[in-house]
Amino acid sequence: MKAAVYRQFGPPDVVRVEEIAKPLPGSNEVLVKVHASTVSAADHRARGRDVPRGLGLLAAPALGIFRPRRRVLGMDVAGVVEAVGADVSKFQPGDAVIAMLGASFGGHAEYACVPSEGAITAKPRNMTFEDAVTLVFGGLTARVFLGRAGVKPGDTVLVNGASGAVGTAAVQLAKQLGAHVTGVSSAANAGLVASLGADRVLDYSAVDVTTEGRTYDVAMDCVGNLPFERAAAAINPGGALLLVVADLKAILLAPWRSRASGKRVTAGRVRYTAEDLAFLVRLAEQGHYQSVRDRSYDLADVVAAHRFVDAGRKRGNVVLQMPASTTARVS
Repeated sequence: MKAAVYRQFGPPDVVRVEEIAKPLPGSNEVLVKVHASTVSAADHRARGRDVPRGLGLLAAPALGIFRPRRRVLGMDVAGVVEAVGADVSKFQPGDAVIAMLGASFGGHAEYACVPSEGAITAKPRNMTFEDAVTLVFGGLTARVFLGRAGVKPGDTVLVNGASGAVGTAAVQLAKQLGAHVTGVSSAANAGLVASLGADRVLDYSAVDVTTEGRTYDVAMDCVGNLPFERAAAAINPGGALLLVVADLKAILLAPWRSRASGKRVTAGRVRYTAEDLAFLVRLAEQGHYQSVRDRSYDLADVVAAHRFVDAGRKRGNVVLQMPASTTARVS
């Protein structure tokens, strides 16, 4: 099969499309013929070993020390089940699915194996594979973090980095929970963020949310430039700071800061589940969740896709299409 492979850490040019062995599903795995994946910020970080400060040694066992441990990136897939392991009963060949591969990666290939008990569920019936895959990385991450804060109707929620993959998902999910949402983005992306349901949109180049004078029940930092030191004064007593991007110091201090401040500070690993993914699918099928896709690239153009993500200006998701997938739509 064809796959985007990288054999050393570095810039986008280290990625090459190669022929590698097609994976075989284990007894509890599903083999998916991949139609689409995304090139995410996680792929950027893994490819360049560009991890938050202090996490280099901790990330090394997963990413590799001198060379990549997993040579095919891609944390998510949308496609069709081609085969199932002997002990799999939930899925059968022909099922259209979306799935999160997480730190195992492997989505930037024509085929990928997914644990049947992992974060895999039926694809939204009203979405193409290219749109459906955008629910996975951003949607699951946003749902988990918002769930940690217990967002309820009437809460005020600040989403910093509201135009990225996680941010666009967080704006929509917070609105579904009944919150009043303020999104922070560039002026160029203000219209997009407002269209997703944000009640207010702030241009980060013109307004500093930490000195604006408003406070919030929940602040969600999807960028990494709103640490506790800056955000604390803008969070109401009993509120929460959700650090989607955090360095080692922020992760280690989060429990202590929660106790000392009376404001919940949470960072660190996200557990992805099929239940959360199915929830997002139901929202999409009901018309309550919008796919946000900046642009799509063919697998042959994977280096260009990485370059675009590296630039840090993507709106929502960048989709990578596998060969012959462009004719497969809403099946």
